[in-house]
Amino acid sequence: MSGRIRISPTGLDVRRAPGKTPLVRTAPCHDITAAADWLAAHRTQIRQELLRSGALMLRGLGFRDTAGFARLRDVLIPRSAGYKEKATPRSDLGEGVFSSTDLPAMQPIRLHNENSYTLDFPGTLLFGCITAPEEGGATTVGDMREALRRIPEHLRAGFEATGWLLVRNYSELAGLPWQQTFSTEDPAAVEAYCKAHMIGHEWLPDGSLRTQQRRSAIVSHPVTGEKVWFNHFAFWSQWALDADVRDVLVETYGEDGLPFDTFLGNSSRLGREDVESLTAVYDEVTVREEWQPGDLLLVDNILCAHGREAFRGDRRIVVAMGDPVRLEDCHPVTEPSTTALDD
Repeated sequence: MSGRIRISPTGLDVRRAPGKTPLVRTAPCHDITAAADWLAAHRTQIRQELLRSGALMLRGLGFRDTAGFARLRDVLIPRSAGYKEKATPRSDLGEGVFSSTDLPAMQPIRLHNENSYTLDFPGTLLFGCITAPEEGGATTVGDMREALRRIPEHLRAGFEATGWLLVRNYSELAGLPWQQTFSTEDPAAVEAYCKAHMIGHEWLPDGSLRTQQRRSAIVSHPVTGEKVWFNHFAFWSQWALDADVRDVLVETYGEDGLPFDTFLGNSSRLGREDVESLTAVYDEVTVREEWQPGDLLLVDNILCAHGREAFRGDRRIVVAMGDPVRLEDCHPVTEPSTTALDD
């Protein structure tokens, strides 16, 4: 669908406040069956509101464990989606439920759209809070419709014309090894996957792997038709790294050997100031809501990016991914390719 559709009011009591994630307080649910029944009765309204707001916190359901989360997931997003071309450590908890991300508590995670670099990706993410941290640790979200409107015009024009290019180097020491990213020990299986998914690949003399893939930076939501900023460009730019970390990585691996780096689709590199301009847009659209045990957070993965604050104390947030979407159904502004635009 290329034209924008109008989302009618849903009748849900959605609480909106500046800087906060839209929030719905559910009826009190004393057990998981009552929570599942409430969600089933309001599922259509919730999904419609998600198309309007992009993200929605549901408070009051009161689930307590992974099994309860999985049962509520099945009501809201019965079609699961896989986690492909893995980029960060994540624990598989069973029943299609994963840890949100196994990165150190002190390390915040910038806003990003899950799997924006693949040819198909989750349309919906569902996060759930089993244990809330003592301090910080919110799952942040940001509206990528608004982000696209705020990006400086000269930058937007460059991305519209060329897309963006992701280059990855796989290592046991930095990032993830290719065996973990592609879930195989067989180089031939990696080559077959890359060929099928428009990823250029190169085996280096030391046996390591380098890949590159060009993708559109701007797509349209397959239901609403709204254009959104949808990529990992700023997230994985070398200029998004802390200066000390970047210096160590460049000194160790060289600029061509960084675990991740991004370019315009014609292989030109943006400077630090331009990447900081993009990062500032993400900061401007970021909203947050502190977790409480039993909270669910629904995120439309195309309309909204998500991230994580640093935190203190035990934090157990689980996630499930569903409603798989094909890139071609999102009318990418530039077509995917294995190479830079002029190669």
